[in-house]
Amino acid sequence: MKLSVLDQSVISNAQNADIALQNTVRLAKITEELGYTRFWVAEHHNSNGIAGTSPEVLISSIASHTNKIRVGSGGVLLPQYSPFKVAENFKVLDALYPNRIDLGIGRSPGGSSSTRLALTDGLRKSMNEFPRQVTDLQGFIYDQLPDSHPYYDVIAYPSVETKPQLWLLGVTHRGARLAAEKGTAFTYGHFINPINGKRTMETYRNNFQPSKSLAKPKTIVCIFVVCAPTQEQAVEMALSQDLWLLAVEKGRNTHIPSKRESKSISLSKEDQAKVIENRNRMVIGTPEKVREELLRLSEFYQTDEFMILTNVYDFQDKIQSYSLLAEAFL
Repeated sequence: MKLSVLDQSVISNAQNADIALQNTVRLAKITEELGYTRFWVAEHHNSNGIAGTSPEVLISSIASHTNKIRVGSGGVLLPQYSPFKVAENFKVLDALYPNRIDLGIGRSPGGSSSTRLALTDGLRKSMNEFPRQVTDLQGFIYDQLPDSHPYYDVIAYPSVETKPQLWLLGVTHRGARLAAEKGTAFTYGHFINPINGKRTMETYRNNFQPSKSLAKPKTIVCIFVVCAPTQEQAVEMALSQDLWLLAVEKGRNTHIPSKRESKSISLSKEDQAKVIENRNRMVIGTPEKVREELLRLSEFYQTDEFMILTNVYDFQDKIQSYSLLAEAFL
């Protein structure tokens, strides 16, 4: 089993964005030492509780502070950007850190309609262009735009011997089919939608077409995990993640509450039901319990790699969770 990390650079109460970003870099160094395979950062906008707005910049800092762990995006919001510019950004990163850069892309709009328009500088771009954008991105990365392409004479520099590894992120069978047809690696977001996973992963594997970058299917499943020495400690730690996620889903910009604050918050019956439902997106428990559940999910999804997301209040608790998980697997 391979383990990797997705970090959203979330901001805990009584902290600020500076500390959150510094902790992301610290976590990358620690998880590299623990034996994790890759470390990805997210892209979020117009949210005061998440500091990770520019994955390209953060990737460069993380890669400069580590030595061998793969570093990448989970993921760049391609519908808002130019495939040409995304290719340039990640070719520069690959030139700086050869054979270590992952380019994860997603179809997400990136926030509210006004946020998306701010990202595109007022240009109303259609989400239906995403498949074409993926094709163009591949063309710019691998220098294989067809003669008929309007940008055939445009080269995404710098020229690099290695290429960033392309991953398509999705939570439905439609996204999985696109990844399969384009011959990219695929990451399924169990932490977003744990319902359609089996069908989604089967769609990807059954329809995969080899490409210049990938000869056979390659998958990751991303999931929330909170691991602690005892079940009681794990549940207590996870409460701050529960409440943060609940607030995010209600459209509130929020920081992660402390354990004490979390225990004092009174939830409605609807909120309590939502917390229980959201637990399906997570694995919470001792190293033994987490190992057992991830092995079960590995068989269910037919994958050999999990990307772990842990959004708890205390950074030391987060380090402990990743350390215990590594001891159980690596």
